[in-house]
Amino acid sequence: MAASYMKGALLSFMPSIVGSLPNVIVFQYNPETITHTWTAAADSPKATDPKSGVDPRAADRVPGESFSFKLSLDANDMIANGNANPVAAGLATASGVYTRLAALEMLQYPSGAPGLASLVGSVSASISASGVSLSVSAGGSAAKASVPRSEVPVVLFVWGPLRIVPVRVTQLSITETMYDSLLNPIHADVSISLKVLTPEEISGMNEGEMKQIAKVAYTYSQGLRQVQAVANLGDAAASIIGILPSPF
Repeated sequence: MAASYMKGALLSFMPSIVGSLPNVIVFQYNPETITHTWTAAADSPKATDPKSGVDPRAADRVPGESFSFKLSLDANDMIANGNANPVAAGLATASGVYTRLAALEMLQYPSGAPGLASLVGSVSASISASGVSLSVSAGGSAAKASVPRSEVPVVLFVWGPLRIVPVRVTQLSITETMYDSLLNPIHADVSISLKVLTPEEISGMNEGEMKQIAKVAYTYSQGLRQVQAVANLGDAAASIIGILPSPF
């Protein structure tokens, strides 16, 4: 029997009158490759001028960070795995992988976008099963007044216990390759890009539970990154330091 392993996931938090409702999208298959891209911390305006006397290392904010990867979705495997996850198998039989695709697509929509009033209304329910996530709700005038307008949901990218970061979906490309008799997609490859929200961007969010979720996630992952960096200090450090010129 193959050893169990952790699967990556995206968690979105949608505002409602009862608080933030989680919508969990667990990856059916973990991507084999992830591109983790960094952009340098923004320079102080004078730091780029060699005559200014400003420390050239000066930066006004933290570096930019993003992730990009590809996901594969397949309804046949979900159906074949019906004993372990009958809910996912039932949804795959009825609509292929469209439920998963729809959940990914909704990560880009602002809560107050036209036509979404019924999606973020007074009654919300989330059904999540091995990566399948549906949101069902009923609209109401009271909910319209309670839900922030034109805000995309807070999304957490979960890639193991050391990386749980608040992100925004910046690119989503879906290639559907096979269909059932009702033209529901039964296989799809998804390319997705995520921009990690910086502390400055998080501070600009409206106050509330979702802002706290993003702040805690960023602080948690950054703290673990610092711990891992410190742990690396003893890795072959002596041999390198020995060849450095004085005063080392």
